[in-house]
Amino acid sequence: MNNQNDAKYTVAGTDINDVKRKNAEAGLSYNEVKKLLAQNGGHGTEMYSDTDVTEVKQQIQGKNQ
Repeated sequence: MNNQNDAKYTVAGTDINDVKRKNAEAGLSYNEVKKLLAQNGGHGTEMYSDTDVTEVKQQIQGKNQ
């Protein structure tokens, strides 16, 4: 019997499907957090940001004139 509803367990006895379900309900993934930080500002997240640095510098210079 190879039923997809059968629970699959690790060697230690952990229910794999239960862990996957709980992970899905847990909130943001690691990559989602990195993206959110990059969009809102965070240390070392420049590579994930979609901010145009040149455009921001021009806006700042325009305000300071």
